[in-house]
Formats: sequence, C-alpha cells, structure tokens
Amino acid sequence: MSKTRNRPQPIFLSCIATIASLTISIGAQAQNAATSYPLKPIKLIAPVAAGGGLDNIARAVAEKLSRSLGQTVVVENVGGGGGSIASQAVAKAPADGYTLMIAYVGTHGTNPAVRKLPYDAIKDFTPIGMIGATPNVLIVNPELPIKNFKEFIDYAKKNPAKLSYGSAGPGTLTHLGMEQLKLAAGIFMVHVPYRGVGPAYTDLLAGQTQAMFPTLFAGLPYINSNRVRGLAVTGAKRSPAAPTIPTFKELGYSGFDGQQWYGVVGPANLPPAIVAKLNTELNQVLALPDFSEKMTSEAMTLMPMTPNQFGSYIKDDIARWAKVAKDRNIEID
Repeated sequence: MSKTRNRPQPIFLSCIATIASLTISIGAQAQNAATSYPLKPIKLIAPVAAGGGLDNIARAVAEKLSRSLGQTVVVENVGGGGGSIASQAVAKAPADGYTLMIAYVGTHGTNPAVRKLPYDAIKDFTPIGMIGATPNVLIVNPELPIKNFKEFIDYAKKNPAKLSYGSAGPGTLTHLGMEQLKLAAGIFMVHVPYRGVGPAYTDLLAGQTQAMFPTLFAGLPYINSNRVRGLAVTGAKRSPAAPTIPTFKELGYSGFDGQQWYGVVGPANLPPAIVAKLNTELNQVLALPDFSEKMTSEAMTLMPMTPNQFGSYIKDDIARWAKVAKDRNIEID
C-alpha cells in the first residue's frame, strides 16, 4: 500500500517531462537567435550631438561592425543632459541586441559619481566591450611665468588668488580631474564652469582663465601650435601622441589614472551569446590596422576587454570619481 502511495503518478511525470521539454526548446530558440543575430539593422546610440570626438568614434566603429556582422549598424545621435537622455532611452530598450550605445566616462563614470540620474549605470546596462581611452592633460596659458609642472605647483601655492581654471561643466572629467589635482597638490584655483569645452578654450586662450584639464586629443592642436603649454598627462605611461609630456606618476603623483574612455553597452539582460558575439566582433575591429592607426592618430590607446573586464572597469571608474567628489564635497543636483 505504501509503495503505491510513493510511486510517482503519471500526471506528475508528464508535467516534469513537459517542463523539461519547454526548457530545452526555449534554450534552443535562444541559441538559434544568437547564432543568426543580427537579422536586421542595429542602432548604435551616440549620447552627444553630431560632430566631435565621441561621434567620430561611434561612426568609425559602426562602419567596421557593419562589414563584419553583415548587417547595417546605424549611428543615432541623442544629445542632452550630459548623456543621460540617451542612457535612459537605451536602458529602457528591448534587450535583443538591436539597440546599443557608446558609453563613455561621462555617462558611466563621472556623472553617476556626482549626480542623481534617471538610470543606474551598473544595473541598467550590459557591458559589451571597451574601445579605448585618451588621457587628460594639464594645460596652461603660455603667458604664465612657468615652463613645467613643478613651477606650476610652486606658482599656484604662492599666488592662490591669481589662478582660475575652466571646465566643460560641473561634474565633468575636466572638473573632477582638476579637483583631484588641487587636493593632491594642496593648491587652490577658482573653478569656472562652461557649457562645453569650446567656450572654456576660448577664455583660456584669451587669458581669462589660466589652466584647464581637457583630453589630450582635444588639447593637441593647441599644444602643437604653442597656444597652450602641456605640463602633465594622466595614465600609466606617456602618450605616443605627446611623448615629451610626462605623466603625473613620473612627477610623483599617483592615482591619476582617469581618462576619457569609450566602450559599447546595451540594455540590461542581453542574451549572453549575443554579448559574446558582439564582444568578439568589437575586439576584431580594434585589431584592424587601419582602425588602430586612426585611433592612435587621435591620441587614443585601444583597450580590448572581455564584457566582465569592462563591467569591472566601469565600477572602478565610478568609485574613483565618487571618492574625489566626496573628498571635495562635490554634489550636483
């Protein structure tokens, strides 16, 4: 009697078999979808207006991916809100691999560290892969009576009321990077925020401000024409694009590893097989000689990564700038 009671019933066994069959079927469908991906054009969001460094990178990546994937990759510019409008739209997009975005230090680094955003830079996205990064460079107006980094720090300490620096806006890398330097060197400079890096350059060149902390790519034309003086760059080693400018590390300042970086992300919960395929294709693009040459000419170091490595990089970068913001009591509504 007890043996009959404990024996699995036919209906129960049938349910188990049905569930197992459905699980296998769903898994097979997902695998088939990833294998045949992409079946239609992919939208690559550039979280800035058309023109400029990030837009150029997005279009260069899209062109190469279109060829390797055998499907059109269309760049769509969605500017505004320091990249938050584009980021929010991508976070809400279907997790099918057909809406991707060029994430960068603003959308997934500095802004999450200092602002309340309508998206979570970690939870709302799937990291796909890093593209690369360009260092930031400390530049000064050449009219200042200084020729190198040490002289700049000495001058700043002796003349605390004479120096101001421009930035592309509160909470940007051009702002937080300089605040990091002020804290590390024990100097004071007045922060003058602008709406973008263009107006900040105008006033620096005119002598209205005395210093700035832009990307090396943006600063090179001015450095090479002697309209500004480059004193130090971020990163682990000197940039091939400006080999005479020392790193902060060489000058005795550790922790200045922040860079203007760019990578590719999608909405949260992208199928792992699609993520793996996109990561493989992206890293193959980075290995192309013509692409590498183009990016190197723009002072960018290519940094191929796995999705997990890129995800860890984003978390570490947010933590870096959150610490700077906390140490300098920076919080932006």
